[in-house]
Amino acid sequence: MRVGITGHQKLESPANWEWVRSELDRFLSSLPQPLIGISSLAVGADQLFATAILAQDGALEIVVPFEGYESTFSEGDDRQAYLNLLYRASKVDVLKRHGTDEEAYFAAGKTLVDRSERIVAVWDGKPAGGLGGTGDVVAYALERTKPVVNINPVTKRVLSVCSPPILPRTQR
Repeated sequence: MRVGITGHQKLESPANWEWVRSELDRFLSSLPQPLIGISSLAVGADQLFATAILAQDGALEIVVPFEGYESTFSEGDDRQAYLNLLYRASKVDVLKRHGTDEEAYFAAGKTLVDRSERIVAVWDGKPAGGLGGTGDVVAYALERTKPVVNINPVTKRVLSVCSPPILPRTQR
């Protein structure tokens, strides 16, 4: 099963990451093998997902939004975690940059969706804060009729999302 991830980098309550980790483990363990996780390895949900995929003996495929992406991570732990997970990937594709960082992030999100059979969204259900954010990637997945499992770190509910959310964004 090919599963992609989109999700928040930070949570209002950092203690909720433990609940997200538990729900990711529960969901991933229910999927048929072999398990392939597709991620851009952003801080937060992406890296948590990648770690969970590896713990399930799955393979990682990474979609890097643009060359030099590692420079967007703060030096130290965040960048090192990215590089460690990147090193463990079975496949890495670096996309050619077109436009702004946000446009590149959205292109990576679309690529991730297109390569996945199912999407996990660690998402509070709110519109994306900028182009290519979690809400945009979820909307794109649903437009492509990809099943989305929403792990909501605010309500602590896990839902299957079947129809596109109504998001006030004109750019898609």
